Amino acid sequence: MREPDEDTVIAFDQVSVIRGGNYLVRGLTWQVELDERWVILGPNGAGKTTVLNLASGRLHPSRGTAHVLGERLGRTDINELRTRIGLATGQFAERVPPGERVVDVVVTAAWSVVGRWREAYDPQDEARARQLLEQLGMGALAEREFGTLSEGERKRTLIARSLMTDPELMLLDEPGAGLDLGGREDLIARLTELALDPDSPAMVLVTHHVEEIPPGFTHGMLLREGTIVASGLLGEVMTAGNLTKTFGLPLVVDRFGDRYAARAA
Repeated sequence: MREPDEDTVIAFDQVSVIRGGNYLVRGLTWQVELDERWVILGPNGAGKTTVLNLASGRLHPSRGTAHVLGERLGRTDINELRTRIGLATGQFAERVPPGERVVDVVVTAAWSVVGRWREAYDPQDEARARQLLEQLGMGALAEREFGTLSEGERKRTLIARSLMTDPELMLLDEPGAGLDLGGREDLIARLTELALDPDSPAMVLVTHHVEEIPPGFTHGMLLREGTIVASGLLGEVMTAGNLTKTFGLPLVVDRFGDRYAARAA
């Protein structure tokens, strides 16, 4: 694997994570470039969340080397690195006070805090938060309490928050989980806009379902039991053979334009 250059946002070289003698990921080599949008798929326990935790600097490898945004994990100020990464997870939503205004959920990312207290924010911070909410179809709900939002509205709010600091890398952990069909399709449309915007950061999205891959995503990685089944350009990775190996079930893959669907063979 070549040394990461300035356009490489993630570079893992033979990375393993071991807990209690068990491998969560094993010998993973993976590289993400500045203009790429990656989707990571796999069954429960495949190691998807572990990979995302490594990419966000919330976990260090047990073996191998991991560079994120040019910094080697274990040899850099992790708090400073995290300010350069946008992360949207369902777990974070549980930490947000239900009475928090939607605009404050977004603006507090500028100070990397949860729940607005006595921090002073510049007018341009609030203006940016409102602009991001508008971009994600949440502008009219900026004054609402977070606890009153639907699941889809919460997901869009957290994506706006993840963009607040103008990150160089954006990580999305199962953004479609818990959404009904309308909410899922609305979210996919918003993520498609982000993916197709050349000014957007590099993106990595974790999901269980091929139907949740937004158009505009360029690359894919399939994981099973902590190892890579296939990795590369999305159209070459998303085959029936690769998905069958990944999920341990004979599958048929259909493609409709830039969208995918999978079913049992």
